Amino acid sequence: MNEQISIDYAGMLPPFERRWAWTEIDRDAIRANLKNMRKLLGPDVIILTVVKADAYGHGAVEVAKAALGAGSKYIGVANVTEGMQLRRAGIKAPIIILSEPPATCVDAILSYDLVPTICTVEFALALGEAASAAGVIAPFHLKVDTGMNRIGVHYTDAGDFLRTVSFHEGLELQGTFTHFATADTADSYAFKTQMDRFEHALETIRYMGMEPGIVHAANSAAAIRYKSSHFDMVRLGIATYGLHPSNLTRDLVQLEPAMSIHARICALKQVGLGEGVSYGYTYRSPGGVEIATIPLGYGDGLSRLLSNKMDVLVEGHRYPQVGTICMDMCMFEVRNRKDISSLRNAQLSAERKPVEYGDKVTIVGKSGNQEISMDDLANRIGTINYDMACMFGRRLERYYVN
Repeated sequence: MNEQISIDYAGMLPPFERRWAWTEIDRDAIRANLKNMRKLLGPDVIILTVVKADAYGHGAVEVAKAALGAGSKYIGVANVTEGMQLRRAGIKAPIIILSEPPATCVDAILSYDLVPTICTVEFALALGEAASAAGVIAPFHLKVDTGMNRIGVHYTDAGDFLRTVSFHEGLELQGTFTHFATADTADSYAFKTQMDRFEHALETIRYMGMEPGIVHAANSAAAIRYKSSHFDMVRLGIATYGLHPSNLTRDLVQLEPAMSIHARICALKQVGLGEGVSYGYTYRSPGGVEIATIPLGYGDGLSRLLSNKMDVLVEGHRYPQVGTICMDMCMFEVRNRKDISSLRNAQLSAERKPVEYGDKVTIVGKSGNQEISMDDLANRIGTINYDMACMFGRRLERYYVN
C-alpha cells in the first residue's frame, strides 16, 4: 500500500500568491532611517529600537534583526510576551520591557533574560526575591512620571523610591527614563516642564548617592527636535519605520516609509446606472463604470471609516474607492466614459489602459509618479500614522524585500 503524502502547497507559495493582498516591508528603508537618525544624533548616543505591537505592524523579529544590524544596541517591547517571542527567534541583544509587567511574570522575565521597567515597590520586591532565589541579579529600568500621568514613579519621589528598593541584593538599576507627552507639538512649554522635572529627579537620585544608570527620555519626536533630550540613549519607534511623528519633523531628517500595502484585482463588473455597491448602498453607479474588487478589507486594517474617502493606485493612476469597505474586500471605480469631471481626483485620465483581472493595486505606497502615504489615509479619518500602520499588521502577510 502506498503511503499518503500530504503537501502544504500554501506553505510553498510566497505571500502575494497565497492571497492577492499583502504587505511589503523594505528592510533597506529601515536601515537608511536609522543611518539618517545616527547622523542627527551623533556617534555617542545609544539607539534603542522600539518593536512593540509587532514593530508597528512591520514584524518585530525582522525589524529587530535589521535594526541591530544597522547599529541599534537595545530593543524595546511593551510586554513580556513580545520579549519572549524575540528571544525564541534568536534575538540576543538586551530587551527592555517599557512598562511594568505583572508580578506573576517574574520567572519568565528571568528565564528569558528580559529587563523590566519598575515603578512599584510590590513588583520590585517580587522580582528581587525571584532573582535571589535563582542566584542571579535582575537589572531593571526605573520609570519616572514627569507629566504623562500614565505610569511611573512621581518625579518628586524617584530618589526615595530607589532608596526603598536598592537594599535588595537581587536588583540592579540599569537605567532611568521618562516619556514625553508633547514632543511632537508646536507648544514647547509642557515639554520643557517635563525636562526640568526629569532633570530634578536625576539630580535627587545622584544627591542620595545613587547612579541612575543609562538615562533615556527621547522618543522619535524628541530625538529629532530636541538635542537636550538625548542623554545616554534615545528610543526610536515611528522614525525607524520611515513615518514622521509630526509635521514639525519633516524638514529636520529624511525618512523613507518601509511599509507598502498591495493587492490584485480579483473581480471586475460592469455596474449599471443607479445600481448600488457593497453594504448599505453608500455608493450608486453613475453609469458607464466598471467596479474592480480587491481582496483586502477592514479585517486587514483598511479602516471601514475610509469608505468612499480614499483612492487606490494602478500603474501610476488614481482610482476612487467606492462603497462600504467590507471585512475581506473593497471596491474601486473605473470609468469607461470620457466625462470624468465628477471623480475625486483631477489627475484621472480617460486615456489610460483599462484595468484587468490580476492587476497590482497599491493602497499605500508608490506607483509610477503617484504616492499614497500612511499619513494620507490617517488624515482622512482623523487618526495618526502609528494607528494606521498597526492596523495593517492584523492579518496581511508580509513580504520582506532587500
